[in-house]
Amino acid sequence: MFFSSDNAGPAHPKVIEAVMAANTGYAPGYGADAIMDTVRQQVRDVFEAPEAAVYLVINGTSANALLLATMSQPWDTIFCADVAHIQEDECNAPEFYSQAKLTLVPTDDAKMSPDVLRSKIEAEQNRGVHGPQRGPLSITQVTEKGTIYTLDEIKALTDIASGFGMKTHMDGARFANALVALDCSPAEMTWKAGIDTVSFGGTKNGAMGVEACVIFDPDLAWEFELRRKRGGHLLSKHRFLSAQMQAYLTDGLWLDTARAANARCAQLAEGLRGHNALTLQYDPQANIIFFDMPRSEHKRMLDGGAFYYVMNGDPNEGDPDALLTGRLVTDWSMTEDGVQQFIKLLNG
Repeated sequence: MFFSSDNAGPAHPKVIEAVMAANTGYAPGYGADAIMDTVRQQVRDVFEAPEAAVYLVINGTSANALLLATMSQPWDTIFCADVAHIQEDECNAPEFYSQAKLTLVPTDDAKMSPDVLRSKIEAEQNRGVHGPQRGPLSITQVTEKGTIYTLDEIKALTDIASGFGMKTHMDGARFANALVALDCSPAEMTWKAGIDTVSFGGTKNGAMGVEACVIFDPDLAWEFELRRKRGGHLLSKHRFLSAQMQAYLTDGLWLDTARAANARCAQLAEGLRGHNALTLQYDPQANIIFFDMPRSEHKRMLDGGAFYYVMNGDPNEGDPDALLTGRLVTDWSMTEDGVQQFIKLLNG
């Protein structure tokens, strides 16, 4: 009953097998391995982007920070949702690598709206040399609250950004979960909708630790390479990143794992809806659920062996009737039985 994070689940056996297979003999380092040549073509094929630059890093924070640094200048501001991962969970890494600031766009469901985004953009760069300049927009897909931007919503935001001469980055740590939920192609969710770069996640969806930085404008590629090396994120034994991504993309494994995670989330949400003391904050669209429940119920669940995060209070101390927010995340390895155990404990 482990629902704390999709980072906590195991790597897929096919990924482990690929890493083991790569652990034979000698191979050039720093991304010059033969496996990376295959991966680069795989990613280009997946995104229908034959000219895309493709680079691998070990985690999502480095992918986001390096891409946003490549897209901005130190005097810029980067626009993002007020609950974006780059704001809440990356220890100012985007600011550190870019030297730019973040401008937070208020949201209700973790998704930016076109009107509010436009007003925030218009409020910047109105003081000439004295104020921050307009840098890139960053969109999180899936959002930190488990909601998903539709293709039309993405296009509406990128159109606004483009109208101000801004580029758009997508934080796709859970890219695959959003993609299978929308039943669209990677191209439709990215460059066809106006996205310029994407952090294409693997770690949360069955890899050991690998993310692809996909840059649809080749003119940005060399600067990214320099920033990756200067920032300490060019791995010497790069083949072990390449092997993971190759396995992840082979025969649609990345889509299968995302579908499995989303299916277990839907099953879990259905069971939660039958509990009178519990309220879902958002309609689950991918593999994340936020819900409100009395402290006493959270304590009972955690004491009973459930693992998940309580976001806004100590479940062990305080008013037992106070509502606290829980977060449940399903990964590719969660089973139907695991979900049923959680629901049984909840209803017990």
